[in-house]
Amino acid sequence: MPSDQSSAKGEPLCLDQFLKLAGIVGSGGQAKMLIQGGEVLVNGAVETRRRRKLSQGDTVEFNGETFSPDPWLSGG
Repeated sequence: MPSDQSSAKGEPLCLDQFLKLAGIVGSGGQAKMLIQGGEVLVNGAVETRRRRKLSQGDTVEFNGETFSPDPWLSGG
């Protein structure tokens, strides 16, 4: 569920920021390592750009689990 730190409606949400907001990682450094290591997939493809902008309908996969940025992108 989105927290008080969620992205404002219409504001871009970057992959590394999403991983932190969703509680998938504990820090930006951890997000950077996982993304650049090819361990994170966006829409089924390996994504190595941590500033990759996410859009509604995108899926993020890590460690066999699938996550959606939609709750953060819709503003709650």
